[in-house]
Amino acid sequence: MGNSKLYKGSLSTIILKLLSETEKMYGYEITQKVKILSHGELTITEGALYPALHKLEAEGFLEVEVVKVDNRFRKYYKLTEKGATETTSKLEELNDYIKTMQALMSPSFNLQ
Repeated sequence: MGNSKLYKGSLSTIILKLLSETEKMYGYEITQKVKILSHGELTITEGALYPALHKLEAEGFLEVEVVKVDNRFRKYYKLTEKGATETTSKLEELNDYIKTMQALMSPSFNLQ
């Protein structure tokens, strides 16, 4: 997809949705899952991902678990209860937005 700016406002929702489907994920795993699910259309950079993860953690939506893997430490992110509630809210908000945009882009849309 040509305009990554369209995704920027949805990054937190994407992260929350992925974590709601998986017990925990680490950053690189999130980027790869998005790439796979979007068939390569969306690439999330580290420069976008980690600030979003840190913001979600600061807001109490995520908790971090540090695990030693192959002599290095890996941060796993998982939803808190508050995060699960926020995920539901964000998905409803996104769904409403998509419905509105579809109505606006519909060939039968008429401003009268």
